[in-house]
Amino acid sequence: MGIVISVIITFWVGYLIYKKYKPQPVLFMGGIIMMYIAAMLGYSQILGAKATTGSVIFDAFEFIRATFSSNVGKLGLNIMSVGAFAKYMDKIGASRSLVRLTIKPLMALKSPYLVMSGTWIIGMLIGLCINSASGLAMLLMVTMFPILLGLGVSRLSATAAVATTLCFDWSPSDTGTILSAETAGVDPVVYWSHYQVPIVAVAFVVVGVLHYLTQKYMDKRDGHIVQPMEVEKVEEESDNAPMWYAILPVIPLALILSFSSLWITTIKMNIVMAMFIGMTIGVMCEYGRWRDGQKVLGDIQTFFDGLGMQMANVITLVVAGQTFAKGLVSMGAITTLIDGSKNLGFGPMAMMLVMVAIIAVSAIVMGSGNAPFFAFAALTPAVAAHSGLHPVLMLLPMHFAASIMRNCSPITAVIVVSSGMGGVSSFDLVKRTAIPMAGAMIVTIGMTFFYYYTGW
Repeated sequence: MGIVISVIITFWVGYLIYKKYKPQPVLFMGGIIMMYIAAMLGYSQILGAKATTGSVIFDAFEFIRATFSSNVGKLGLNIMSVGAFAKYMDKIGASRSLVRLTIKPLMALKSPYLVMSGTWIIGMLIGLCINSASGLAMLLMVTMFPILLGLGVSRLSATAAVATTLCFDWSPSDTGTILSAETAGVDPVVYWSHYQVPIVAVAFVVVGVLHYLTQKYMDKRDGHIVQPMEVEKVEEESDNAPMWYAILPVIPLALILSFSSLWITTIKMNIVMAMFIGMTIGVMCEYGRWRDGQKVLGDIQTFFDGLGMQMANVITLVVAGQTFAKGLVSMGAITTLIDGSKNLGFGPMAMMLVMVAIIAVSAIVMGSGNAPFFAFAALTPAVAAHSGLHPVLMLLPMHFAASIMRNCSPITAVIVVSSGMGGVSSFDLVKRTAIPMAGAMIVTIGMTFFYYYTGW
């Protein structure tokens, strides 16, 4: 009965998110309903004897309060500072300077489809500093998209390359990376350097080649003729930040990697410090540029607004996901899933594939990578422990599956934004992204098996 109720509520939650209901309240509702049902049917209590408020009704809200409290101090502050820094960099034009600088070397390539594949690779590298998939796509649609069209690439091909530039959320300052590392009990820099970087290094080749072959073949199949034309220079007044501003978004990443176990260990550096230092350097550069203290100090409000936006949009999603996970655990759904998989003879890697499949399908249906991953991430330590798998080897492919498969959903933000700016159908666009993203999934799963069997 517990598993049946859990499945019904899970499908109901997924359906509502698919219908564009806000995921946070839907996940909260689903989790609270399952907690209450579990308590009424005697499956489990919401809180232990020491933590209970004395009322089952209030215990669910006490769980949410305690979860908010435990998340905001560390994980939440990391995520908030990253989002705030990104918003400030966009405000002063540093993000656009970074994009304009990095796309210049691509112009030396002869083939338009090589330039297109190179755009995807450069976009992935920029993604280390700009963690928003739709934000990065918008920057590239303004700067690189007209150039690709001018070289003769079709609108669909150019949009497909741009839309998938952050199909791996692989920055050490990415919210999913931080959540995965914290959940697995691993330092985010170690998680990034030891596990994420090798996968993305292989994907650079595989996905880059697949974009080249897929888009070139589909352009030819659709009758598109490659005909280079003169490209109009697209540059808005807001993009006129100095070119050397391109270094500003890279500063926090450089600090995080430099003062870590990878290099300098005598000085301690964390994500929040790095973001505040980067913001401070940006403020000093802005004052040197404008010589207007009122304007420069006023623009810092963008950073503070970014803190609040991350709290409202991301931290609440993390807590909502954990509340939904608590409901599933209370109903015994996860224990039943684990026991059933064991009875079917599923080993550790088969369990990993089950969890990845759930995330992948959910990302496509919901049109979001964060919603399903944040909902199920809290469950993985228990599932991994029961299956004898290190939590990293379950969280890593789940995290990447979420970011990869959102690019195969016609309703996800980055696809909608890119298709809208490119003047193409989002449904036609995902036909162009499907094969490269399938290659990305194969690389992710293959490398996870490699990690497991080699004891990486």
